Amino acid sequence: MRQYYKFSVIRYIKSGLPAVCLLLALAGCSRSPRVTFYTLEPAAPVEARTASAADPAIAVGPVTLPEVVDRPQLVVRVAANRVEILESQRWAEPLKSEIPRLVAENLGRLLGSSRVSSFFQHAGGDADYRVLLDIRRFEATPGESVTVEAAWSLRRTVGGTPKTGRSLVREPVRTNDYDALVAAYGRALLAVSADLAKAVRAEAAVGH
Repeated sequence: MRQYYKFSVIRYIKSGLPAVCLLLALAGCSRSPRVTFYTLEPAAPVEARTASAADPAIAVGPVTLPEVVDRPQLVVRVAANRVEILESQRWAEPLKSEIPRLVAENLGRLLGSSRVSSFFQHAGGDADYRVLLDIRRFEATPGESVTVEAAWSLRRTVGGTPKTGRSLVREPVRTNDYDALVAAYGRALLAVSADLAKAVRAEAAVGH
């Protein structure tokens, strides 16, 4: 009887091994996929001029965003009335801080000034100008394009009438690669920054 019991236990263990192996394999497959983090990089060339203390100090931000894209994940459009939130493709920092940082860096390069910063880097209390951005569209369709639509205002911190404008930029994306998509966002925000740089130059010329 004892020998039969021992034999039965061994047979039970052997028969259960495939199931255990299968469970372990499934556990390995159920691990979360690797997350890739993206940042927006400035694309503006540096203007060939020497920065001066006479350059106006500019603070960029705050920035408002549509709620659908105000999240860590990249969001892509897959149909006219449907988007997909990509859990494995994420922004390295919130867009509400990354966009003003990028636009500030672009503006500094376009204007050849070291006196441009984002609202998060600088409280803006002693800035000559404040740039406010309302991003109304921040959309991407992999393999097609990204679209950035921004309403912006440039205002003197003391007196003056705010100068307002609107930028609508569509940048092509030739591949389904997310690196290409993020790079296209950078180019689109560069075009928005160029519109702002023109407004700053025009406003500064009027001020003088």
